Amino acid sequence: MKSLFTLFRQTALVAALSAVAVGAVHAQTKPWHNMGRDATAAEVKAWDIDVRPDFKGLPKGAGSVSLGEQVWVAKCASCHGDFGESNEVFTPIVGGTTKKDIETGRVAGLVEGGPVTAPQKTTMMKVATVSTLWDYINRAMPWNNPKTLTPDEVFGTVAYILHLADVVPADFVLSDKNIAEVQKRMPNRNGMVFFEPMWRVDGKGDVKNVACMKDCAVDPKVRSFLPDFARDAHGNIQQQNRVIGPVRGADTTQPAPKSLPAAGAAAAAVVVVAQAGGAGGDVKALLASNSCTACHGIKNKIVGPGFNEIAAKHKGKANLEAYLVAKIKEGSAGVWGAIPMPAQPQVSDSAAKAMAQWIAAGAQ
Repeated sequence: MKSLFTLFRQTALVAALSAVAVGAVHAQTKPWHNMGRDATAAEVKAWDIDVRPDFKGLPKGAGSVSLGEQVWVAKCASCHGDFGESNEVFTPIVGGTTKKDIETGRVAGLVEGGPVTAPQKTTMMKVATVSTLWDYINRAMPWNNPKTLTPDEVFGTVAYILHLADVVPADFVLSDKNIAEVQKRMPNRNGMVFFEPMWRVDGKGDVKNVACMKDCAVDPKVRSFLPDFARDAHGNIQQQNRVIGPVRGADTTQPAPKSLPAAGAAAAAVVVVAQAGGAGGDVKALLASNSCTACHGIKNKIVGPGFNEIAAKHKGKANLEAYLVAKIKEGSAGVWGAIPMPAQPQVSDSAAKAMAQWIAAGAQ
């Protein structure tokens, strides 16, 4: 029979070995092993919407030039012009390409020493792949309500742009079946440049400088900046951010900061602005959260008139609040010139009423 001392020694040895084994397991386990979960197939599919130049990722669908024209007039013309030629808000989409460019696949207006075919470079001059048009419109347009177009509406919108550039005829129907053939008629399809150093592991880049990362001899200095009097020339940039994606705009009504804010403070400010648009919240934050300030400044015109201009124009008008609510929700044209105000059906009735009351009171 084993002595009590021997039994104690064996028990202690087993306990010690067990402790070592458990410690080894914990040492090999990543500290985040029990955080989160793998994305489901449905979640991945919802994000994986890009369309490649070989058209992988392109959904099935079809849209005619006439359908695209309807979508364009309703949701695109206010920023790009009826025929994609306007540069009042953004760079023109159509212009500067010729039938000869469609034949050669190289826009002559982009060739060094070539003819000047447009006052400025347009989208159709530069874009090489029709998939780029489809993908960008699908993900980012319309400006004030991205990712709301159906695949057929995107096909139609792309078809309308291509028709304006003489790539396809007026009765054309663009689809996932024939888009590869249309690619063969893109005016600048041969305009892409293959920069070998970016693709080869052993390639040499064109930048020779060596960045100093530690104990640098010379401190970097800012040699160009926007003067204080010009910071607010186009209205408060912070209020003109899109509601989609991270907010990066600075509050240009305030002097430039001497240093960058902490990440946590910046994130907290974004949350405060987003929450301020709720019931009883700051109307200016409500305007920003609904993308109104992308086109309207408080005291200055951007695309449309400033809110104070609207208040002054309609001061004393009967049933002004109801009138303004209708304009916000349904849109209008001709009141402030050629650029129409697109309808904003996504704005709730309560939000539209709060905005209308604020404007009717003087937009201060």
